[in-house]
Amino acid sequence: MKHNDMLAMILAGGRGSRLHDLTNKVAKPAVSYGGKYKIIDFPISNCANSGIDVVGVLTQYESVILNSYVAAGGRWGLDAKDSGVYVLPPREKADANLDVYRGTADAISQNIDFIDTFSPEYLLVLSGDHIYKMDYDKMLDFHKENGADATIAVIEVPMKEASRFGIMNTDENGQIVEFEEKPPQPKSNLASMGIYIFSWKLLRKMLVADMKNAESSHDFGKDIIPALLNDSRKLMAYKFKGYWKDVGTIDSLWEANMDLLDKKSALDLGDSSWKIYTQDTNSLPQYIGQDAEISRAFITQGCVIDGQVKNSVLFTGAKVAAGAKVIDSVLMPGAVIEEGAVVTRALVADGIKIGARAVVGSADSENIELVAKRVKGEE
Repeated sequence: MKHNDMLAMILAGGRGSRLHDLTNKVAKPAVSYGGKYKIIDFPISNCANSGIDVVGVLTQYESVILNSYVAAGGRWGLDAKDSGVYVLPPREKADANLDVYRGTADAISQNIDFIDTFSPEYLLVLSGDHIYKMDYDKMLDFHKENGADATIAVIEVPMKEASRFGIMNTDENGQIVEFEEKPPQPKSNLASMGIYIFSWKLLRKMLVADMKNAESSHDFGKDIIPALLNDSRKLMAYKFKGYWKDVGTIDSLWEANMDLLDKKSALDLGDSSWKIYTQDTNSLPQYIGQDAEISRAFITQGCVIDGQVKNSVLFTGAKVAAGAKVIDSVLMPGAVIEEGAVVTRALVADGIKIGARAVVGSADSENIELVAKRVKGEE
């Protein structure tokens, strides 16, 4: 089903600074996940599966790899006539040296002309750095049924974690009466997922006004949504039930990968009715040596395992040599664990080598160890 009346804009310009060395040279949405995917595959696949045929991807920091990856819209089936994935870097200089979007709303404001080209009735605005599957078509139906000016997807989070999120307080009909950005004393546990549907004509007016306001941060959460509420517009909360993960930290990226080991995981990457499309890598099948020991592992094509792998996720082309142990860890594409090395509760970055008999990470550590530089072993 095609949706020419709704256009999607994915905010994929996050610096991802809490992912440390993983995002030194790569934008956060281009970080690898789940054996063979990139984080950006999820929102774009959701758009393709929801029948949205025009998707703008707004990029900025370290975006060369992300731009070239996204520009090949064919992998999501968005390369037919009247459809496509468009890369939209910033055009205005926020200061003398840097082309950046000043805020999430400014990213849309700078692309009003692009959106107007397609004359959509509705605009879907998404974060590009969350892992989840969602039918935006159902959310649009909800938006229309309720005669909403804006609809915000929300997910219930544990009350003790609610202060980390933008929280929506609603009445008994699900209409949003108040929005609080990271409140110290939250009144509800309905966290914004950073997924918005707006009626485009109204949002366009709000954005034009916001651009002229020198006091504004040009942000949806801080400026546009409060302005809509002050204007007594109808904002609805769309409750999402399913798997959703903000992979903004090393620990949460590790956890999201580890969730794949759970057969009951709500994400289910094998679901043929809602495929997550990605780049097809040309790798040989996985090779498991005769002395290899594997228990509870997620192993992708191109992996070579001669050692021990336990409760771990191995991305394309990872190698575990004889006598090496990989426990409770994530090996990103091309990571190499040499003979006798031991890796525990760690996330090993793309292409990193851990030398012979080196020891990395610990079963007792509170946080996951990120290994983003070569670890020398015994010569």
